[in-house]
Amino acid sequence: MLVTLNEVMKIAEEKKIAVGSFNTPNLESLQAVIGAAEELNLPVIIQFAQCHEPWIPLDLIGPIMVEAAKKTSVPVCVHLDHGETLEYLEKALEIGFTGIMYDGSILPYEENLQNTKKAVAMAAKTGASVEAELGSMGKRESGSGEAGGDDTKIYTDPGQAKEFVEASGIDALACSFGTTHGIYLTTPKLDFEVVKKVRDLTGNIPVVMHGGSGVSREDYHKAIQAGVRKINYFTYMDKSGGNAAAEYLKSLNTEEPVFFSSISMAARDAMKENVKAAMKMFALE
Repeated sequence: MLVTLNEVMKIAEEKKIAVGSFNTPNLESLQAVIGAAEELNLPVIIQFAQCHEPWIPLDLIGPIMVEAAKKTSVPVCVHLDHGETLEYLEKALEIGFTGIMYDGSILPYEENLQNTKKAVAMAAKTGASVEAELGSMGKRESGSGEAGGDDTKIYTDPGQAKEFVEASGIDALACSFGTTHGIYLTTPKLDFEVVKKVRDLTGNIPVVMHGGSGVSREDYHKAIQAGVRKINYFTYMDKSGGNAAAEYLKSLNTEEPVFFSSISMAARDAMKENVKAAMKMFALE
């Protein structure tokens, strides 16, 4: 069933868990995530980031995501991840997305705030929920990123977060507390006090963890106990699909024909298992 980000966050808060938010920029990943959620009977967020546009246009995959969510037996939010312009956010809302993220984290504070307020006003017209970001996970949105090695990281200031949340009217806040987008080359050192203080000062706004792939089970659980309610996860899921496709090709002898459909199914099945494992961790299982 199609629900808003707010509705999913309420479930997460009631159960004191985090809901997994998985990018689905192709049909295989969409099938993997929906299949995993239904098999585990857990709510889920499927999302598309603006930086995925070169892979497949939002105009094409967006309506498919919305229709898939409507047909599921579990609560599913269709969310725009890292929307960089208000025009792109508007496009997602027109398609029927029930959550949008405006990412103005690299902008000056006041400009980020003003644009976020505009995003909240836009979303109110369709009943969608809004996530915003304060602080920065670093300059890399995808690909390799070394935790702790990126000097563009800016940790979220809890006091500023209180002002930002109250002034903007957002529904969820992505905080920077030590994670990094992409592949971890060193063990991340997470500051859970940032999450706790943001929650305390903002009246327990749901905190979003970006750069969630590759974090240890122990740190996932600590983050959730601190107040994280949404965990973005894509890189390691995507990697699992790629590895499965490579292994499938290795399994063929030189005389066997290679069919793309078989490769994509191997990738899909591997991603589903990876997502299931992640969802169980986020549900504290």
